[in-house]
Amino acid sequence: MPLVATRGGASAFGLGWSAAGAGEELGGMVLLTPTSITYTGTSASIGANGSVEFTACLSLSLNGVFSADYDNYMVSIRHLGSTNDALNARLRSSGSDASATNYVWQILRADGVTVDGARFSTQSEFRIGSIIGNLRSGLVCNFFGPYLAQPTAFRSVSAEPDTPSDNARIYDNAGTHSLSTSYDGLSLICGAGNFTGLVSVYGLVGA
Repeated sequence: MPLVATRGGASAFGLGWSAAGAGEELGGMVLLTPTSITYTGTSASIGANGSVEFTACLSLSLNGVFSADYDNYMVSIRHLGSTNDALNARLRSSGSDASATNYVWQILRADGVTVDGARFSTQSEFRIGSIIGNLRSGLVCNFFGPYLAQPTAFRSVSAEPDTPSDNARIYDNAGTHSLSTSYDGLSLICGAGNFTGLVSVYGLVGA
């Protein structure tokens, strides 16, 4: 059962409401199923619950995950790869990536006692995380208003292993896409090599 309820059914959650107007909702997340996927690499498939599992892909595109049903979204990814490089993302509409240089993003990194950052303007994609060879990494990325006809903002936080693998580092990425365009999908792109893992997209109710 998704962590979502209407006031009309809130008694099942022990929340005490007996009735509500149509469409009144509590906060929560709904796991969304892409209408289709495309990829370059070995394999990718949509699971029964809507998550997408992929193996040795250079890129993976999720179509139809953003819609008028929700304003904001959370993307959860766990992955490993074939080499060390960036994991990037592009917004997508009607099966095509928005690949012009309308992205700007800021990165903060904490690695041991070192904390540093940088800004990247007029980019053709976002950076949302890193691929650290065959070591497992995970990230959560929020997209704010991608389907709305307004500029889209994002923020991702990734937990990544370092060499040796018993160390860890944090990347915090945030940015904007400047065009007032409605986007319905998302592409994940390796900077180099390929990656393997699982991606899930959630609509945020009431957010």
